[in-house]
Amino acid sequence: MSGPQGSSEGGPSRAVLVGVDFGTGHSFDPTLDELALLASSAGDETVARVIARRSAPDAALFIGSGKADEVKALVVLHGADGVLFDQALSPAQQRNLERHLGVPVADRTALILEIFARRAKSHEGKLQVELARLQYLSTRLVRRWSHLERQRGGVGHRGGPGEAQIELDRRMLGERIKTLRARLEKVKRQRGTQRRARERSGSFRVSLVGYTNAGKSTLFNALVKAQAYAADQLFATLDTTTRSMYLEALGTSVSLSDTVGFIRDLPHKLVEAFEATLQEAAEADLLLHVVDASSPVLQEQRDEVERVLQEIGAGDVPQVLVYNKIDRLDPLPRQAHDWIERSPGHWVPRVFVGALHGQGLDVLRGLIARAASPEGLNPPLSAPSPDLTPESSLGSALPFPP
Repeated sequence: MSGPQGSSEGGPSRAVLVGVDFGTGHSFDPTLDELALLASSAGDETVARVIARRSAPDAALFIGSGKADEVKALVVLHGADGVLFDQALSPAQQRNLERHLGVPVADRTALILEIFARRAKSHEGKLQVELARLQYLSTRLVRRWSHLERQRGGVGHRGGPGEAQIELDRRMLGERIKTLRARLEKVKRQRGTQRRARERSGSFRVSLVGYTNAGKSTLFNALVKAQAYAADQLFATLDTTTRSMYLEALGTSVSLSDTVGFIRDLPHKLVEAFEATLQEAAEADLLLHVVDASSPVLQEQRDEVERVLQEIGAGDVPQVLVYNKIDRLDPLPRQAHDWIERSPGHWVPRVFVGALHGQGLDVLRGLIARAASPEGLNPPLSAPSPDLTPESSLGSALPFPP
């Protein structure tokens, strides 16, 4: 957790989770399951969950004093080391909550940034995460230097050592951010050179995108027989990996890239910092949009990925929807492939796979080969029957091949 130093026994930090429902128009997870997974990914143990309902955030304590007292009682009852909020907090709200609750407080943004910092392995990934964290930290300097706020000059003088320290720290952060941006711009140019080299070679570029923990890395490994790290956790991999994939139907190879996963309310600064990596998706010839078919909120996850793809300029790249983890469904989908309406009048192919056990991969390879051929992925002449496309049924006509 961003703040707690671990439990008193030296084990994982014990965290109370808090989510606030602000009504329609605001994303909200009533189970807080995703926040719990994020906490687990950061090494925290969830000991209690609190749901609040408000029409608007409280300016001082975000959840109001009454709910804050309820959270404080749970902190004491469970011996919690900190509190995690599912929404973003302002610096003042975070500072006030820490004073009121008596334990460190972190919001969703800080938690995601902490996980990214732990998972980044490549030089580029580390630069991107450091930039995002420093940009986040720069808004919270007043909290970090609150121990100096009472140090003032003499009568008639404003400011003092505390204010000077804040300005010094802000200037140092600004210089470091400027340096990181310059280094990432160099990385971006290098990636551009590599992409142009692949374009000159005529290589068809395929990128895996999708919500975090949808199984992208497992699918990547299955398609190219790679050994990229894959685990059943959020943000298991952050660094883009590119491999060559041979397609027997075409008698040639295509380039396949595995990219960082998306998540609801992904901090904008993180998207901005990962621009060089996400450019792989924006400049691909085909996106394999991997969806966890077993997720109870798969439509919301699909929509969030589509939103980020639009944000990074990849909204118009041709797609194949890959519904993964079908081995977790009962019954199995009764067809291997159909078409689904991505937007009004715009149909895209959908294929059902179980990457872990190799189910449906031949069908997926066939679709990739069709996309890379001169004919491309042409939708059916007439719109598919509506009864083949509902998310609830996951298709209905043909038997799924063994």
